[in-house]
Amino acid sequence: MPFVLFRTSFYDRVSGPTCLISCLWPCGWFCDCIERKEKMEKSNSTSSGILRTKSDQLVETVMAALKSPAASSDAPGGAETTGGGSGVLSRKSSKRLATAASPGRSGGSTSKNTHIRKSRSAQLKLDVDEVSSGAALSRASSASLGFSFSFTGFVPPDEVADMMPFSDDDMIPEDLEAGTRKMKIQAEPTLPIYLKFTEVTYKVILKGMTSTVEKDILNGISGSVSPGEVLALMGPSGSGKTTLLSLLGGRLREPTPGGLVTYNDQPYSKFLKSRIGFVTQDDVLFPHLTVKETLRYAALLRLPKTLAKEEKEKRAIDVICELGLERCQDTMIGGSFVRGVSGGERKRVCIGNEIIINPSLLFLDEPTSGLDSTTALRIVEILHDIAEAGKTVITTIHQPSSRLFHKFDKLILLGKGSLLYFGKASEAMVYFSSIGCSPLIAMNPAEFLLDLANGNINDVSIPSELEDKVQMENSEAETRNGKPSPAVVHEYLVEAYETRVADDEKKKLMVPLPIEEELKSKMHTSKREWGASWWEQFSILFRRGLKERRHDYFSWLRITQVLTTAVILGLLWWQSDSDSPKDLRDQAGLLFFISVFWGFFPVFTAIFTFPQERAMLNKERAADMYRISAYFVARTSSDIPLDLLMPVLFLVIVYFMAGLRKSAGPFFLTMLTVFLCIVAAQGLGLAIGATLMDLKRATTLASVTVMTFMLAGGYFVKNVPVFISWLRYLSFNYHTYKLLLKVQYGNITPAVDGVKIDSCLTEVCALLAMVVGYRLLAYLSLRRRKL
Repeated sequence: MPFVLFRTSFYDRVSGPTCLISCLWPCGWFCDCIERKEKMEKSNSTSSGILRTKSDQLVETVMAALKSPAASSDAPGGAETTGGGSGVLSRKSSKRLATAASPGRSGGSTSKNTHIRKSRSAQLKLDVDEVSSGAALSRASSASLGFSFSFTGFVPPDEVADMMPFSDDDMIPEDLEAGTRKMKIQAEPTLPIYLKFTEVTYKVILKGMTSTVEKDILNGISGSVSPGEVLALMGPSGSGKTTLLSLLGGRLREPTPGGLVTYNDQPYSKFLKSRIGFVTQDDVLFPHLTVKETLRYAALLRLPKTLAKEEKEKRAIDVICELGLERCQDTMIGGSFVRGVSGGERKRVCIGNEIIINPSLLFLDEPTSGLDSTTALRIVEILHDIAEAGKTVITTIHQPSSRLFHKFDKLILLGKGSLLYFGKASEAMVYFSSIGCSPLIAMNPAEFLLDLANGNINDVSIPSELEDKVQMENSEAETRNGKPSPAVVHEYLVEAYETRVADDEKKKLMVPLPIEEELKSKMHTSKREWGASWWEQFSILFRRGLKERRHDYFSWLRITQVLTTAVILGLLWWQSDSDSPKDLRDQAGLLFFISVFWGFFPVFTAIFTFPQERAMLNKERAADMYRISAYFVARTSSDIPLDLLMPVLFLVIVYFMAGLRKSAGPFFLTMLTVFLCIVAAQGLGLAIGATLMDLKRATTLASVTVMTFMLAGGYFVKNVPVFISWLRYLSFNYHTYKLLLKVQYGNITPAVDGVKIDSCLTEVCALLAMVVGYRLLAYLSLRRRKL
């Protein structure tokens, strides 16, 4: 039988609203209650002589129904009996009832949903104290009452049968952005890692035109974090948060930082690369891959070899479910020019990329930047779920809301690279109040702490020590409108922490961890653990490269460019002849243009390969996802199938429109020659890009190189001086042009425009040497770079 949710309100003319009762009524039972109410009114008026209002009778009827076994049997689990015997609906039960009454949650048909109000704010409240004491009844009978029913909606019986009271800890979190319920993250047990850092310092060297200056970024930062805790690094911009996070995550090794950082009382080793997840501030993802593909490739590359391919793919699906990404799993990530998922979903994909390996340590650089407060809260709740599985979570945070601030276990407050506070986040306000700094108005604790770190003491009480210091010095440099300057405030906060807290915290850090020697020994190993063999890495990266770059290669702009050029060439050399020397020279010009076009085009395409993927390469190599050799071979070979489709289309149009030799042999040899030229030109572009890793400089160098190779190609200048004639042997245009002439006129004439028509072996060997040589140079340049 369906249930109807009513809200009954009583209004006192003198004292206003006195009681609000919301009840869950069986539809058939409601009429019986009205009749019972009228009978009780008559009997009570004759027996006791006390006149009662209908509202009094209704309240008594409601209380009797809630106490009676019939009511409890009609609505199982809907009420909870207290010590006074009154039926009370728990807060969590009311939330479930609100959910059941919502159209989005209801499992009923469309006809039932039409009766359901769209509001999800239906709440069941019952003031037990007032009802049990009779205060509400006495006030209700003392004056005339306003009586109203507010229809809220029908609740299906199968939903009501589920309404068992439960506690706050059992509440399943919701994906607030997607609007769908999701399960808590359930991760398998991981290796616990206790992180300690003592007197950590870091300096950078700034090289100017005439001098070199050292700048201090971190000044003696100490702290610790244990498995199951979330440590937040807070501070204004430029305070050293990201530098400290990168240093603790093993991402900054040079110049050598000072101090001591230990993992289970052991120094950093390459073993930790597979145990650390690092989420950068910028979302470094491939824009044309979907969410599912991104996490699937990460699982195949990073999870251990001991797991089968099916198990790795299942883990990727589990992470999608855990992070509430089911709705967008088949949507492309997107980027600057590609529409994709939202900012919160993209950030969760970045987190999923790291938690997919079940890391012991998870570092996040401002994971809530650019997100609204609700999505940011959801991200922090995900971090808590991750920490509860025995992981150590460290994150930088930039001006969180008050709800976010209270969810952190530990807090480090930085100011200009110095430590202003380290300890429990819940005790931060108590500490600053103890040193005389407390807010004069109600404000967000995070906002208050960031104001202090910036030296801003507006609406903040000034400690007496600081006031005395300002009055004694009394100089314009130290005061501003009678208040201490930011530099003075910063100096006071640093000194206060060092004198009051720092020594005790350092003593705690010196105490050895009560952990087994086995855990310590695992931290000491320097052996790398690859998630896949070399061949598996190559095949995975090859498939990923094809899926990612097919959109760029088959864009309408590129296709239009190639087709337009082919048609123009075909019209200019329409059915050209090779009978006379003049016509043959005209065709030679066409062949030279083909060698130049398919030498120029691939160079400027390949130049962008490594500079554009630099951030992704740095990120994945830092996590030891694959060998650099497997990446290089897969990245360069995945371009070849895509690069060879356009020349086929180009040559089919030009070859037959221009009237070149109409037989199968010369046609396919011409195509193979163009293929060799493309692969050799690609190698040159890869070498330039990998050596410079800067698009502007690489484009400038490539322009000069290609122009030089074109001029030395043997078409414009026949008699090249000896001291510069060696350039033509490095030019792929020169060797391609000679090959095309030999293919077209091998049986017609012994020489064409000064080029001897002989064996093609020399040119083929030269082009093959360029294919290998330029790529080898690119690989060595890439490997020598410090990623």
